[in-house]
Amino acid sequence: MIKRWASLALKLALTAAAIWYLSRKVDLGAALGVCRGVHPGWLLAAMLLQGVQMLVCGGRWSLVLRAARLAMPVFQATRLYMIGLFFGQVLPGAVGGDAIRVWKAHQNGLPLSASINSVLLERVLTVFGLLLLATLTLPLLAARVGHSPALWMFPGLTLAGLLGMLLLTVLDRLPARLAHLRLVRGFMALAVDSRRLFFSPARLGTILAVTLFGHVNLTLVVWAMAQGLGAPLSVMDCLALVPPVVLVTILPISISGWGVRENMMVLMLGSVGVGHEQATALSLLFGISGMAISLLGGLFWLQVKNSGPIDFSLKG
Repeated sequence: MIKRWASLALKLALTAAAIWYLSRKVDLGAALGVCRGVHPGWLLAAMLLQGVQMLVCGGRWSLVLRAARLAMPVFQATRLYMIGLFFGQVLPGAVGGDAIRVWKAHQNGLPLSASINSVLLERVLTVFGLLLLATLTLPLLAARVGHSPALWMFPGLTLAGLLGMLLLTVLDRLPARLAHLRLVRGFMALAVDSRRLFFSPARLGTILAVTLFGHVNLTLVVWAMAQGLGAPLSVMDCLALVPPVVLVTILPISISGWGVRENMMVLMLGSVGVGHEQATALSLLFGISGMAISLLGGLFWLQVKNSGPIDFSLKG
């Protein structure tokens, strides 16, 4: 309990520091004024793309579960995913969104080990897919921010991610004398699920394709909002610049990425001539749209909290 609250306090402090640093460079009042001027049609388009993103995330988790020989319909997976997102976005630090997703999935009939492993593997593939996209679009990024040795961190992290995924598949090679420990048994089950997923080219390829589609879709959310603000951003600009922003944002160092995301957006979009206030407004709208779509997760939570267990075993 003390560690959890200490972690929350640290995140609050880092979020406040990031916002303070941003305020030294950006007129936040002017940025809010830019937000209010967004074109409603483009904002609606961005929100629709955010809705598509939820289906992509639910579909990705459903595919991971299928690799573990469990069948969860995409819409059911999407509902549970959005419940976790709601707790992660609206109530950050209280209970982790992924922990809520594990709990609700188990409550709805998934074995606990399958719930934990599927959420973990879905997260691993999400981050790996983002690193892969950043690596694939590296020439686009270099053309906009200049060639720098620092850019090689993306291929390096992608390789490290691949090695980490391979490591997951051999966790059951731990000494047999440790098998009585619950944590070790959990590692062994994770290794089995990892091999079923990572050693099947068809399964892994399909999930990575869905993951890459989702990350590209997020860049289109930013592009649509940029059009609504009149920012000089092309689709290719967003494809090059948004993945690094998202990578930094998902680091658990601030409250839902606030402050950190805005500073990164100012830095990256400034390389293609987007003003500080406009870049900040774009980041704020992106964050607010994510919070808005997560509110649906709260409604789903009210809907399913009293539901009974469901049989998710894969038939046939």
